[in-house]
Amino acid sequence: MTRYELRLANWPKELRLRAALISDLHVCEPWMNLDRVQQIVARTNALKPDIILLLGDFIASQRMRRISQLVPYSQAIPAADWAGVLRGLSAPLGAHAVLGNHDWWWDEAAQDRRGGPTEVGKALEAAGIPVYQNDCVRLETQGRPFWLAGLGDQWALFPPHRADGRYPPIPYQGLHDVPAMLGKITDDAPVLMMAHEPDIFAEMGEFADRVAVTVAGHTHGGQVRLFGFAPVVPSRYGRRFVYGHIVDNGRHLVVSGGLGCSGLPVRFGVPPEIVALDIAGT
Repeated sequence: MTRYELRLANWPKELRLRAALISDLHVCEPWMNLDRVQQIVARTNALKPDIILLLGDFIASQRMRRISQLVPYSQAIPAADWAGVLRGLSAPLGAHAVLGNHDWWWDEAAQDRRGGPTEVGKALEAAGIPVYQNDCVRLETQGRPFWLAGLGDQWALFPPHRADGRYPPIPYQGLHDVPAMLGKITDDAPVLMMAHEPDIFAEMGEFADRVAVTVAGHTHGGQVRLFGFAPVVPSRYGRRFVYGHIVDNGRHLVVSGGLGCSGLPVRFGVPPEIVALDIAGT
């Protein structure tokens, strides 16, 4: 359990909010089975959060599916099963989700359509957990409003195949749209933004100051860290946004180390974590 206390200049003093962050579950047998997800749900509820934010990568990727056919060290769990466990998350303002790159990569039909809906998104919605893609909702607690915004995934789609059937050497294609998302906000209440990949923090441009705090996952804190050094970080910015509470020019980002594993079932020097985030104004 990792705790952060944020005091934000652009957040009302009267509005105190506890958010629980769950990221990168990568549900599969045997490393993140339903019993373990149930334990995570129970520990998250014990924090008594005002709101629960699920930051993507609920399952393993298409690449993991192909690897498991060759080396069966993990097996997928049906989305309806793990989403049914997540239904047990409890907070006055509810649980809310964005999708991660692995949720998109797993879904061959969504890749072919170049868009949703996704199997993961439908399972979460069926469990009563809203999924945000460049969307936002106005919430209220203690008589004060704030906006919860959820960004579309920045690594959602594989690049199109070339005529020879190979992928071109270009980055993944994102479905994120910051102007469209923040354009739905109708007043000056503060904004809490969910994103899967933290890279967007450096790419907000003219919209940067409108968001009070951004929360993200994706990096797993490096998943393997030796003496505090993460040799591999899935980010265009290297280790700049690898983990933790990052403050840049008065702007705040919190990157969760997540709970599961990507690629190989190995974590070293980066314990899996649930994040308790207490937000208040200065």
